[in-house]
Amino acid sequence: MKTLTRAEEQIMQALWKIGKGFLKDIVEAMPNPKPHSNTVATLLKILIEKKFVETETYGRMHQYEPLVSKDTYSKNSLNTVVKGYFGGSFTKAVSFLVEENKLSVEELELLLQQLKKK
Repeated sequence: MKTLTRAEEQIMQALWKIGKGFLKDIVEAMPNPKPHSNTVATLLKILIEKKFVETETYGRMHQYEPLVSKDTYSKNSLNTVVKGYFGGSFTKAVSFLVEENKLSVEELELLLQQLKKK
């Protein structure tokens, strides 16, 4: 799966939030300060080329819909980070989060409970 730029990810976040929509809907769903609609339209063209978004045309209007789910992209991104920075070891990644105080003992215990259920 291709990676997305930060700007492309922002567009995808808006699309994932609304499900599908027209250009104005996507711009409205984006956080402030909102980008210009021409910028969003250009990024949508790139996302179509990258096969992240599909479009349906209604006259001169285009309705955009994600082809890649947020879960799929999240899993791929996480795997890429773990592979690139932690040698593919999720244990090392979790240890790093603990060392950086990004993961508390309570959160670790919750993870252990979830693992035991599976």
